[in-house]
Amino acid sequence: MSRRLRTAGLPAAALLLVGGVLGVQVAYGGGSFEPLHPGNPCTARPLPTDADGIDGLTERLVLLGVDRAACDLHVSREALTLDLADPGARTDAEVDALHRGLLAAVREMKADGSLPPASALVDDALDSLDLNAVVKAAIRAVPDGVVDAALKTDDVLTRTVDDLDLRELLANLDDPQELDAQLRRAVTDAIKDSLAARVRGLL
Repeated sequence: MSRRLRTAGLPAAALLLVGGVLGVQVAYGGGSFEPLHPGNPCTARPLPTDADGIDGLTERLVLLGVDRAACDLHVSREALTLDLADPGARTDAEVDALHRGLLAAVREMKADGSLPPASALVDDALDSLDLNAVVKAAIRAVPDGVVDAALKTDDVLTRTVDDLDLRELLANLDDPQELDAQLRRAVTDAIKDSLAARVRGLL
């Protein structure tokens, strides 16, 4: 076969290959491709349960809270995180929606029974705080029943969310991937401080 004939046959061979690939894709459902749509933030979704203690609690609180904030604003979770990472001051609507979303998350977790008792979080809080060893030992000696009667986890979380300066926290956000991480760090630290201070008040 001459070089000219071989060259002329290349486009035909390419068409046959492309047609074959397309045929396989259609046979396996490729013809019904639809673009992915962001999840609806107003509907329930499985929350992670791998982490324990305050870290696990905070992770679930933040994921659910941001979902509820996006639902409140009638946008997708992805759109909200992108908006919050844009340079410039956050709007009152965004800050207020995030605050309401986090509070709604506390209520939902209380309603579904996923909030641990306060006594289950005390050791976790004390481990990371710079307190005198004698004070830590005294706090740990407080019976769980006394701690749980005096402190309710939902109350601790509600006070924590109310005390967060969300506007300042969001002002330092420049990457949408960092929203959850920054919120988790702030909430985790606040929960630990609040628990230790309030249990210390029981001594």
